[in-house]
Amino acid sequence: MEILFELLVPVLEFLAEIFLQVAFEWLAELGFRALRAPFKSERETSPEFAAVGYALFGMAAGALSLLVFPSSFVHSPVARIVNLVISPVIAGMLMAVLGAWRRRRGQDLIRLDRFAYGLLFAFAMAAVRFFFALHGS
Repeated sequence: MEILFELLVPVLEFLAEIFLQVAFEWLAELGFRALRAPFKSERETSPEFAAVGYALFGMAAGALSLLVFPSSFVHSPVARIVNLVISPVIAGMLMAVLGAWRRRRGQDLIRLDRFAYGLLFAFAMAAVRFFFALHGS
C-alpha cells in the first residue's frame, strides 16, 4: 500500500501543476480578452468583457494620472468622498452626450460613448486616485 502511495503522490503533484498552469493561463486569457474587448465592435464582444476592460483601463488611467498629479485636487475628506461619487456620474453623462453627438453625425460609436461605460471607466479611475493620491488637510 505504501508503494502505491509513493507512486501516486508524484502523479498527483504533476497533475496539480498542470491544473494550476492551465487555470492561470485561462484567467490570463480572460483578462486579455477583457482588455481587448473595448476596442471591438459591439457585435464582436460581450458587454461583460467590455465592462471589465473599461474598468481595467480606468484603473490604469488613474495610476498613470498619479505619476503626473500625485496629490489629490480635493483635500477635504468629505469632499473627496463626494468627488468619488459625483465626478464619475458627470463624466458618464458627458460621454453619453458625446455619443449622442456622434450618433447624429453618423459616426461609429464605441461602448464608452454610453453613460454606463463612461461611468464605469471614470469611477475606476477616481477610485484609484481616491485611495492612492496624496491628500493634505
